[in-house]
Amino acid sequence: MATQTAEADNMTQEESIQKDPAIPKVLLKEKHVRFFKQMLNMLPSMYEKLDSSRLTVLYFSLSALDLLGALDDLSEDRKKQIIEWIYSLQVKVDGSGDYKRCGFYATDSLPDTLEQNYGHIAMTYVALCSLVILGDDLSRVDKESIVLGLKHLQLESGAFQCIAFGSESDARFVYCASCISHLLKDWRGVDKDRATNFLLRAQSYEGGFAQNIGREAQGGSTYCSVAALVLMDTLDRVPDRRRLVDWCIARQQLGFNGRPNKLQDTCYSFWLGASLTLLEARELINKDANFSFLMTTQDQYMGGFAKWEGYLPDVLHSYFGIAGMFVISGEVPLHPALNISMRAYTHWQKNAVV
Repeated sequence: MATQTAEADNMTQEESIQKDPAIPKVLLKEKHVRFFKQMLNMLPSMYEKLDSSRLTVLYFSLSALDLLGALDDLSEDRKKQIIEWIYSLQVKVDGSGDYKRCGFYATDSLPDTLEQNYGHIAMTYVALCSLVILGDDLSRVDKESIVLGLKHLQLESGAFQCIAFGSESDARFVYCASCISHLLKDWRGVDKDRATNFLLRAQSYEGGFAQNIGREAQGGSTYCSVAALVLMDTLDRVPDRRRLVDWCIARQQLGFNGRPNKLQDTCYSFWLGASLTLLEARELINKDANFSFLMTTQDQYMGGFAKWEGYLPDVLHSYFGIAGMFVISGEVPLHPALNISMRAYTHWQKNAVV
């Protein structure tokens, strides 16, 4: 009875959205393109606090423009300029053997000294994705140092730290390590068996995956875990895939929430939509309902998407709103494990020098 009531409520909400003339019924592509171009050229003051992860803002903007078919709105000179900036953030040890420092860091705001700048595993992931999106062949990536550096980040538990001198360690960074290894075509830096065991131990009784062992399952950590297992080719070790699929699809109201009894949120259209796609269960998603929800968080004036209806758009939810819409609809081919367009992935397959 409770399930039937919830479904009826969702249908009523969806019908209300469809009848509301103030809510757009189409993706406002041109406004989103303008929004992400602005993110590339000049960030609002509210983004000052994101300086330590500026590469992530770059990746969201470039990947969104790529998915929207507007990457070539950037001139070749502008693309080259961005590529050079990304490479300027690569940490090199110049023969010192201190590989635990290697990778990419996030910003050029700090002096360019090894004492102050360590590579960060998440920044290395988004740096490589951004280079691939821009058409770079990765020939200037210090592959050997990055691969050896990953070994310093993996703990006995199988989890990865994000930085070498002590930090959080959880499923997010197992995912980053898996993406880096895949893009560099070199898995020497990852003990797949230990990493897989860690992720499987973090699967909760509900079916979803937690960020760490013994915690509550959550949509983002479920995506990171499923995608990492796919990239490591160990998804078949998940003991009860049906329970995992059930947990993921139970997150849909109109859009998706990240945990039971939480509000639906724009970004989970990607986290859960991509998870279900990787689990070969995308057909279970109510695509029309998810689209209706995303229309309520789409900003019809400045472009972009907000976390919730009535809030200002931000670059993270704007990107995941678009990526989630496309991974669920299949309208724009997207690699669901790496989170880049299939156009970019095909370029990497043909041209990467690694």
